[in-house]
Amino acid sequence: MRLPVVCVCVCVFVWVLLLLCYRVACVRQGGLRFTINGNPWFLLVLITNVGGAGDVQQVSVMSSELDWWMPMRQNWGQNWQFEGPILYGQSLSFMTTTSDGQTVVSHNVADPYWEFGQTFEGSQFEW
Repeated sequence: MRLPVVCVCVCVFVWVLLLLCYRVACVRQGGLRFTINGNPWFLLVLITNVGGAGDVQQVSVMSSELDWWMPMRQNWGQNWQFEGPILYGQSLSFMTTTSDGQTVVSHNVADPYWEFGQTFEGSQFEW
């Protein structure tokens, strides 16, 4: 007995839909990469090479002179911005959280002599 065409189409559609919704871990070589842009009053950080879930949901920054985590907000894409105390001339640490709730802290990623346009490598998510 052959299945009706409508049933076959629905079954194929559901199988394709389930296949498209399946997520796999991102395994990356090396650590997270932080590219620092902006100016002394506005810090814009591009985060790339994200392992684990692969999508960053929250980022905080801490400087060597201020001993607390300051939240950054998403500007566009994976660019995160910080408008607060001037951080230029201080070493920077970043706390990054992905959509699956994993958090990685990259301590002293950028030394006090960092310049705008430089890229630094931090810790990586374990999967």
